[in-house]
Amino acid sequence: MGKRILVTSTDLMMIQFLVPHVINLSENGFEVEIACSVVGNRIEEVRQKLNGYVNAIHLVRLVRSPVSPTNFKGYKDMKKVINSGNYDIIWTNEPVMGLTTRLAARKARKNGTKVFYMVHGFHFYKGAPKLNWLVFYPIEKFMAGFCDKLITINNEDYELASKKFHCDVARIHGIGVSAECYHTISRDEKIQRLSAEGMSGDEFIVLCTGELNENKDQKTLIAAAAKLKNKIPNLIVFLAGKGVLEEQLKAQVLELDLNGVVKFLGYRKDLFLLTPAVNMVVSCSHREGMPRNILEAMLCKKPVVATKNRGHNELVDNDITGYLIKPGDSDTLAQKIYKIYSSEDDAVTMGNMGFKKVQSYTTSSVQNEFKNIFNF
Repeated sequence: MGKRILVTSTDLMMIQFLVPHVINLSENGFEVEIACSVVGNRIEEVRQKLNGYVNAIHLVRLVRSPVSPTNFKGYKDMKKVINSGNYDIIWTNEPVMGLTTRLAARKARKNGTKVFYMVHGFHFYKGAPKLNWLVFYPIEKFMAGFCDKLITINNEDYELASKKFHCDVARIHGIGVSAECYHTISRDEKIQRLSAEGMSGDEFIVLCTGELNENKDQKTLIAAAAKLKNKIPNLIVFLAGKGVLEEQLKAQVLELDLNGVVKFLGYRKDLFLLTPAVNMVVSCSHREGMPRNILEAMLCKKPVVATKNRGHNELVDNDITGYLIKPGDSDTLAQKIYKIYSSEDDAVTMGNMGFKKVQSYTTSSVQNEFKNIFNF
């Protein structure tokens, strides 16, 4: 009989990042159960993806807001699951789920269960608002005492936790990106994929993915597109994602006369088809833990322009794999996009260098790192 492990996260985190690792645990002899809060309406998709790989899927009544009274019900749900599960290991993810799971596992830890907390990017970081440090830092530091191992996915978080928290701290290279899904394609494949988007294949296409919100800051890219529309006559900007700022961003596009330039693609589950077909990838985020869109771009040998933050700084070597710029700087963003557009040789070189760098961040590489953490 293999070790029993409980993996806890939101349904969204499970479907977007954790499914390959849950399957890997199952295929390596673990008896796996998962506990999910439903925040993205993806639980049925989780059931389908993990059918045959997990022994049980538990639902817990947690929401993203840490101050919601509903989370007390979620705590009771989680405590019931853990106390009746007799698990050898509990692996938990995300702030609210991670805090709830660790509190609910106190009795289990006394009985020998090991609790691993994986942080996908602390809310406190270099340059973060002071309020984040005042609120989230003391909570995470205190809660570090309620786990046996804290797993970080970027170097800045690892160094901070290693110095300041009283627990065993590990570091892995992100959560993994599939090299089987994200790779280069032929010219014919590019034209075929872009034709489905109403494109000819001769456009210069900039892709930006992520929720349409203040942190992702798509408005800076739209402003840069306005500066470029007369310099790059075939420019197209793809914005893939949904979010609270969608109408505001569409109004900005209308105001800047960019209706034929900026395309809102909505939420996409097929970015593995789209990313290899574009010319470059841009990310304007103010905060990132380990940006998957940049990893995906690099696996497809795409040059990138990204704002300076913890996650981008780790991946993008300025002038080598792409360009790093200050957040909110639409002038410099426009300059760097044009530089990539005007020099195909430089774009190819950057893409090749990025591809080399990203190899330690692939799913297979990260799964090897998990083997050391979970001892299998």
